[in-house]
Amino acid sequence: MTGTKKRIAIPLESGILCTHFGHCQQFAIIETENGSIKGESLVTPPPHEPGLLPAWLNEKGVTDVIAGGMGQRAISLFKQNKINVFVGAPIKEPKDLAADLLNGTLAAGANYCDH
Repeated sequence: MTGTKKRIAIPLESGILCTHFGHCQQFAIIETENGSIKGESLVTPPPHEPGLLPAWLNEKGVTDVIAGGMGQRAISLFKQNKINVFVGAPIKEPKDLAADLLNGTLAAGANYCDH
């Protein structure tokens, strides 16, 4: 992971992972570099429209998304935007989920990563 930077987006509800991706209140955007967390910011998504979030997160430079659940169409749209998707994640705080992803210990139910 040397020299790698990631921007990990995690949908939130009341500060922890939101199980319904498209209806979350906020996203935590976790900045990482060389396997360490460098910062976290919270962003409010635009009003929900199907297919909108993948392009919106891509504009924010997101490289990875950790989610509880997500439909197949959304996963395809994220892939088109070159964003890795990890679904089936446990309900935890965003920094814990990001650390799990960086350490290779994220317990995701299914990983649709294609690169």
